Amino acid sequence: MAKNKVQFQKGYSLIELFKNYGSEEQCSAALFNWKWPHGFQCPDCGSSKYCSLKSRKLYQCNHCHHQTSLTSNTIFASTKLPLQTWFIAIYLITQSKTGLSALALKRQIGVSYNTAWKVKQKIMQVMKERDDTKPLSGIVQLDDVYWGGEQHGGKPGRGSSNKTPFVVAISLTDDGQPLHMNMNVVNGFKTQEIKNWADMHLSDGCTVVSDGLACFRAVTKSHCAHVSLVTGGGASCVEIEAFRWVNTMIGNVKMSLHGAYHSISAEHLPRYLGEFCYRFNRRFNLTELLPRFMSVAVRTPPMPYRLLKMAEPHG
Repeated sequence: MAKNKVQFQKGYSLIELFKNYGSEEQCSAALFNWKWPHGFQCPDCGSSKYCSLKSRKLYQCNHCHHQTSLTSNTIFASTKLPLQTWFIAIYLITQSKTGLSALALKRQIGVSYNTAWKVKQKIMQVMKERDDTKPLSGIVQLDDVYWGGEQHGGKPGRGSSNKTPFVVAISLTDDGQPLHMNMNVVNGFKTQEIKNWADMHLSDGCTVVSDGLACFRAVTKSHCAHVSLVTGGGASCVEIEAFRWVNTMIGNVKMSLHGAYHSISAEHLPRYLGEFCYRFNRRFNLTELLPRFMSVAVRTPPMPYRLLKMAEPHG
């Protein structure tokens, strides 16, 4: 029996991680190259001439004397953690197939739980923002999903206030194999919500295959073709071949989230969905996950604590 090339690919080992980024100096040099791949460029005047300050870890422009750091204006802005700690955290989260909770991350990198939670949220924010810029194309399977259970004494079914709606879409290759995935929280399954989602996450001209939910017809307003198949509901609908891969991904993400995390609040769910999609969409080359992530992270705006809106973290 032939081995699956994706599942049995070489990957990126811890030994390789420490060989490449085993010291703070190695991490700083790598981050410099990702932030300024063509050499230093002053964020104020654009000059390439600079000097390094010895008293502080800053670079000063020789032309306008503006001072900047490796982490300024990046997702790592204002961090007190060593870069090596960040590299290890990013490695663990990007390489973990089923997800890594903040509690598990805390034990791995030796920080407090709140610090580990913030590190994980920032890493997931990079993942989500990156994939939000990459719309799906070709043939796309689309379905509606809810996260969360019903509250005792509350409204049952889809109307439960404890359930968060989100869409799952997966693009296919010409031979029907899954290629890229998108999962995004929506404000209910309404025509305008689906149109807004389609405008951002679908390429013009793609063909969307969905069940008979009326709001999905809105994808045609975003210059997409639409094929609607009435499934009739019930357990048998998950076996319909036209929705094979989207149903598989729904099952996988729910199993992953339930298995890795104690609970996930509605306000943080988009990042956790983004994390799952990010790893899936880059599963073909595990050795490039960390450098690809870092090249985006240095261009992702800072995410200060107040924007993370941490109330009662449970992940």
